[in-house]
Amino acid sequence: MGCKIKAIEFVFPEQIYSNEDINREHPHYDIDKFQNKVGISKRYRTREDETGLDLAVKACNLILNKYSDLEVDYILYCTQSPDYIIPTTACILQDKLNLSKNVGALDFNLGCSGYVYGLQLARGLILSGECKNILLVTAETYTKFIHEKDVVNKAIFGDAASASLICEHEDDGVLKAVTKTDGSGFDKLIIKNGGSRFKYNKESALKSYGNNFYTDNKLYMNGPDIFNFTIENIPNLYFEILEINNLKSENIDYVIFHQANKFMLNFLRKKLKFPKDKFYIDIDDGGNTVSSTIPIAIKRALNSGDIKSGDKLLLVGFGVGLSYAGTIVEL
Repeated sequence: MGCKIKAIEFVFPEQIYSNEDINREHPHYDIDKFQNKVGISKRYRTREDETGLDLAVKACNLILNKYSDLEVDYILYCTQSPDYIIPTTACILQDKLNLSKNVGALDFNLGCSGYVYGLQLARGLILSGECKNILLVTAETYTKFIHEKDVVNKAIFGDAASASLICEHEDDGVLKAVTKTDGSGFDKLIIKNGGSRFKYNKESALKSYGNNFYTDNKLYMNGPDIFNFTIENIPNLYFEILEINNLKSENIDYVIFHQANKFMLNFLRKKLKFPKDKFYIDIDDGGNTVSSTIPIAIKRALNSGDIKSGDKLLLVGFGVGLSYAGTIVEL
């Protein structure tokens, strides 16, 4: 007995933030150079009164409307953009979806590796016999955390939510995962103020890096250090994922990494010597949506015909934490 991904859906907010918008707001910034290197032309922003939960409800309903007879046992909700500090957003989602009260509901705070972690958790719950049908939800609204003068992060990040239905199956369609952590790099991508360690500070000073500005109340990302961390660790992780599942590169039909930026992904692809036609790179429409990039990529690759039922996909997420993880799924 195993489990499989039965369905994936995703949603963006309606509000588009294009490169033309960035150019108008930040005329000094070379947005054409950014687009050519990073590969993003537009991203989506939630309204001020719109949250990740609002997007998550829409994504989940796209699935539940198709599988109305299915009984969900558990909600795994991955977010770093919860509606409240307390309570758990997954509990609110259960009510908004009108699901049975016999449903487990769990938030877990992870970013770009979160989808792989969610698959690992879902797999464990199903293989243990505790659950049969799990909704794995990712929802992020990073744009709410970015300072208005931080043009780089405004250009990179977008908001989105995804929902994946993971079900008990006679075949093992979600294989073993490799999960790793380097907490010494926790401050490479961080919102310093607002938690228990450092309170939100209305007088927080404006800081700069390059031509970008932020405060400790807002998102800070050390892009070069995260790039170096990724390049140093992900190739080895790739081979560990194959080894733990007794597979070789030639057994993999398609590779989908967290869609951080085009330059980084091409660097990794070349280092791993993986052919272009089997390696997903497409963040032009949507940008870096954190924990949602991998499920969005899978859904888009299915829609385009780049992947099909029966294919083996190697998935890798990496970023904030610092956290990195990978697994293999068979559709």
